[in-house]
Amino acid sequence: MRTLAAVLLAGCASFAAQPLFAADAIPVYHPPVIYPDADDGLAGSFYLRGSVGGNLLWGRDGNHPSIPTTFTTDEFGYGYSFGAGVGYETGDGWRADITVDRLVSNGMQATITGAPPLLDGEYDLDLRSTIALANVYYDFGLGYGGLSAAGGLFGYVGAGIGVAYNDYILTRGPAGSAPDTPGSNVSLAAAGMVGAGYDFGSVVADLGYRALYINRIENTNTAAPYSITHNLAHELRASVRYRF
Repeated sequence: MRTLAAVLLAGCASFAAQPLFAADAIPVYHPPVIYPDADDGLAGSFYLRGSVGGNLLWGRDGNHPSIPTTFTTDEFGYGYSFGAGVGYETGDGWRADITVDRLVSNGMQATITGAPPLLDGEYDLDLRSTIALANVYYDFGLGYGGLSAAGGLFGYVGAGIGVAYNDYILTRGPAGSAPDTPGSNVSLAAAGMVGAGYDFGSVVADLGYRALYINRIENTNTAAPYSITHNLAHELRASVRYRF
């Protein structure tokens, strides 16, 4: 009897242990980890922009074609500019906009020699130009994280082409030696830009350099017409863009 009871107890213990060993033998399934695509925050969007800056203006040379005589620039003009524009960014670093700026520059000085006495002397140019440009830029990320539309440091390069509507007064010194000569013209304009900024998301701020080229400042409506060619304004500008 004792032997039979021992056999039964051993069998029950063996039967109870089988599920434990069987559980150890079941393989555990680990589903694959799926990582979502990285979202760097960039997307195509329209934007408004505004800019302010200071400038130094230099003209390469000038002439009075009716005399003829040439004159050279002796001193930079200086002044400021402000403007606004509207544009679109594609979301992959490229963007384009149309801008209209008002440029003010005073004091660019040139000396004329070899002309009749009334024309010989030093002249100061006070310029007021309205600049309309179509521009294209490429933005690139700086530092860790690359280019982002939700907080990131970036650099940019750009170029533009358009027209300049020039209004100006040419003044001969000393005062009273010759009348002031006003004039106006329309000229080819072009620009090259480089700078850096920070992207806050809906607002983007940057600080950059713009080389603004004005092909010709001229007056053909006087007895002694003149032109100043290949004018270059060196501008340091701060800009803000608002995405919408």
